[in-house]
Amino acid sequence: MNTSVRNTGRLLWAGLRALLVLTVVCGVIYPLAVTGVAQGLFAHRANGSEVTSGGKVVGSELIGQTYLLPKKNPADPTEPARPDLRWFQPRPSNGLGTNTVNTQYKLLLSGATNRSGDNKELIAWVTAAKAAVIKDNSTPGHPITPDAVPPDAVTSSGSGLDPDISPAYAHLQTNRVAERNHLPAARVRALVDAHTTGRTLGFIGEPRVNVLELNIALRALTSAGAR
Repeated sequence: MNTSVRNTGRLLWAGLRALLVLTVVCGVIYPLAVTGVAQGLFAHRANGSEVTSGGKVVGSELIGQTYLLPKKNPADPTEPARPDLRWFQPRPSNGLGTNTVNTQYKLLLSGATNRSGDNKELIAWVTAAKAAVIKDNSTPGHPITPDAVPPDAVTSSGSGLDPDISPAYAHLQTNRVAERNHLPAARVRALVDAHTTGRTLGFIGEPRVNVLELNIALRALTSAGAR
């Protein structure tokens, strides 16, 4: 009986020592080492790829933002969102779910729409988005034709939070942005070109434009023009 108790005690003490050692190694030393390497070599990425403007953090390179006009009646949840057409607009975000805890932001429930190509609701979304893109971006002397609307202008990404748009969609918006901000269209097109990122390593992915960074540059351009 005493031998059995002693053996049980040794096993419990060995298990406790293993728990303590693994807790220190895996719960303290390893996280601190990984954090130290990340902060030392990749601080910008480790801290969320933050984007600053005017000395303040205004977003992340990795998360898309919306550019909307204030609601006429903030208390009305059924009032549709209206894009602020002074700014370049991102991709649609129909995949975002409803957050019942915080109804102002839906970022915690990002995701794809998960509709098939022949789904009636998806077809309705795409049709409505295409009509809105044509209407919003057609300016006097520069009408937008349906075949000029790129896919990313009417479809959301897998996460619903894609921060980038295609150069084609960015250029489609240039005449509208130029008109709304009283800028030469050529200057706005040059701004898009300057903020177009090519394929990674020359062959991975597609050329893209980060909407947040482009709109920050647009704000600086309009502020400079106002002076």
